[in-house]
Amino acid sequence: MANHQSAKKRIRQAEAHNLHNKYYAKTARNAVKALRSTTDKEAASTLYPKVVSMIDKLAKRNIIHKNKASNLKASLALHIKGLA
Repeated sequence: MANHQSAKKRIRQAEAHNLHNKYYAKTARNAVKALRSTTDKEAASTLYPKVVSMIDKLAKRNIIHKNKASNLKASLALHIKGLA
């Protein structure tokens, strides 16, 4: 257990940041899932920029790795391209 005041504060801050990051990561995951389940190309094309923006924000804030963000965006673009 932490003995210093600064260490206790750091633990409290880490818990708050984890909760905050978990919310945004889960929201982005749900958006990706919604985009992947879309079968209409036009609807997917309008949803894609919003999802890409969410993914980029996660990567910028180091919630997910930048390569994972890039891979997600590429796979979503391929999905949209393959829609009829």
